[in-house]
Amino acid sequence: MSHPNRERGDRILDAAGELLLRMGYRKVAVDDIARAAGIGKGTVYLHWRTKELLFQALMMRESADLTEVILDGIKADPAMILPHRMISSSFLATHRRPLVMAMMRGNAELFGSLGDLALRKQQQALSGHFEDAMRRHGLVRTDVPNLDYALNATSIGFYLTDVVSAKFESIPIEERADALAYTIRVAFEPPGEPDPAAVAKVAAELTAALEELVSGYRQGIYAHDPTEDPG
Repeated sequence: MSHPNRERGDRILDAAGELLLRMGYRKVAVDDIARAAGIGKGTVYLHWRTKELLFQALMMRESADLTEVILDGIKADPAMILPHRMISSSFLATHRRPLVMAMMRGNAELFGSLGDLALRKQQQALSGHFEDAMRRHGLVRTDVPNLDYALNATSIGFYLTDVVSAKFESIPIEERADALAYTIRVAFEPPGEPDPAAVAKVAAELTAALEELVSGYRQGIYAHDPTEDPG
């Protein structure tokens, strides 16, 4: 990012993310963030008026970055939108971003009052939109009872299993993603090859929705872009 204030803002967010993972939301003070970023406390407040707004911006940046990874995959290969590929690739990408992983697992100790982030509601709405598009274009089975629940419960289970049991910790993350993809493919997608025209339509629809989501995140991150440094 070429804008000096944006670069400084990203430096603040980088410091906040490291401290959040190490200390948790309640224990991190703006003083700690300023010290870690090598700036004054007043400069942090110039970017974000409150600690909560700062950490919300951090979560938006994490979500925007993750969403762009998924978008790049769809643009490279529209078939990435098939549920077994989309869900397993998101699983892998999420595991590579510790903050998003903690958010996915609902780590209340880490996030404190940030646990109920507005962006989670946005992501849930997008997930519903995605599943609706899959149904309309015949890319998911229609005979599964309570499809939304079953699909979400299956996916979330792969994120939480090693939290409740250490039994599977030794399984490499790539192998877990393969198991997730297989499960989604067999349990929730119709047999046979998907219709290429349906795949293309859903890919275009989802790409537009994801691009809009990323744009909203990016605007929200730097909603207050200072023009002067208080020194």
